Amino acid sequence: MSKAKKTSTSPEPAGETNEEYIVEKIIDSRINANGVKEYLLKWIGYNDEDNTWEPEENLDCPSLIKAYEAEKLAKEKERNSKKRKAEDTPKRKDDKKIHGFDRGLEPEKIIGATDSSGPLMFLMKWVGTDEADLVPAKQANVKCPQVVIKFYEERLTWAAPSSEENKNS
Repeated sequence: MSKAKKTSTSPEPAGETNEEYIVEKIIDSRINANGVKEYLLKWIGYNDEDNTWEPEENLDCPSLIKAYEAEKLAKEKERNSKKRKAEDTPKRKDDKKIHGFDRGLEPEKIIGATDSSGPLMFLMKWVGTDEADLVPAKQANVKCPQVVIKFYEERLTWAAPSSEENKNS
């Protein structure tokens, strides 16, 4: 049975001391100022406002303590796992996803170009992924000049020489 002796701060009927009460569940734990581990207990038959902090030594509910500590450990592992995943996700200083050449991917081809936001930007398709993102043209000119040349060659149109130009040649 999940029993515990309530301390003097526990809700007890007047005149009764050292009576054992039944623990419904453990809500929280802490180490008090004296270094003693305490558990916040919900008592059967009492409201939440009657929950009390009790030293571990007063408790006779090892299965509840074990279940509480296991659940607490599982929650902490899950929280740490989520934190690690968030840390492992590539981020820039402004907490946005890393784009362009910073991803370390090899450029496959340039899909398009725009200067609507100011400087000329290329929409770059990367090898091994369906994701494409905008990269500065100046950066692409340096990092993948052959891809840039191919992009322009595909869009290059030659004008046929006029008959006057042929005569002067």
